[in-house]
Amino acid sequence: MEWLTDRAMLQRWRRQVQGQLAFVPTMGALHEGHLRLLRAARESPGRVIASIFVNPTQFAPNEDFARYPRTLEQDRLLLQEAGCDAVFVPSVAEMYHGSGQTRVQVEPLGSDLCGRFRPTHFQGVATVVTILLNLVRPDRLYLGCKDYQQLILLRQMVADLALPVQVLGVETVREADGLAMSSRNRYLAPEERARAVGVAQALAAAQQARRAGERRVEVLQAVAQAVLARHGIEQVDYVAVRDAATLAALPEGVIGDQDPVMLLAVRVGTTRLIDNRILA
Repeated sequence: MEWLTDRAMLQRWRRQVQGQLAFVPTMGALHEGHLRLLRAARESPGRVIASIFVNPTQFAPNEDFARYPRTLEQDRLLLQEAGCDAVFVPSVAEMYHGSGQTRVQVEPLGSDLCGRFRPTHFQGVATVVTILLNLVRPDRLYLGCKDYQQLILLRQMVADLALPVQVLGVETVREADGLAMSSRNRYLAPEERARAVGVAQALAAAQQARRAGERRVEVLQAVAQAVLARHGIEQVDYVAVRDAATLAALPEGVIGDQDPVMLLAVRVGTTRLIDNRILA
């Protein structure tokens, strides 16, 4: 496995790649969810490259950039075992090589849902992924469905900018009790971890109500919020039912012929958790 720390090394490696190339961008602190992305990338012909970069431009000043888990040596071993062909591990200066003043915005989606609570987040995500795609030049980009808004936003960005890459979403990987795997789960104290299971259970309750015939967005959101409250999760940024393809609000607040997605963001202690489920 090649360990590439600057643009020149990446470009030399990229020139010798023949055939298809799949790309899995990460911020490190790898877990089974990331490895599922790599296995999905491995299922198609060609080579696989990952990146590890904790991107400062997607963190607000009061967020957890400084303490975000960094487990580089462990990540290296996991990627090698997963059959990754190369890993791009740039510094901040190497990533933002020029003036660092150009930003990519995807609106209005970037200011909706999580964007209302993290105003600069998706601008940072869209910018760094654009840089990475231009450097790596992959044929396929693999992203986790847990960050569902990010997945939809990057699909829109790729389409709008005519970037020659296929964006593929990979199903969320969950713990045995349903909690979506996340690098930030390690922040949770034992009591908080016990409460956090309410996130997945809230989504499951909404799905059950949908299958029982409920079509009103307001009612489905209330079902999920009641489950969160029963688990002592009181800091709720949002619970929303949206069009699964575009994340647009549903006309008249009623589910139509297509299955929608429920998305939510909450805080358990100081840890912000996001999750989603297609209500089918």
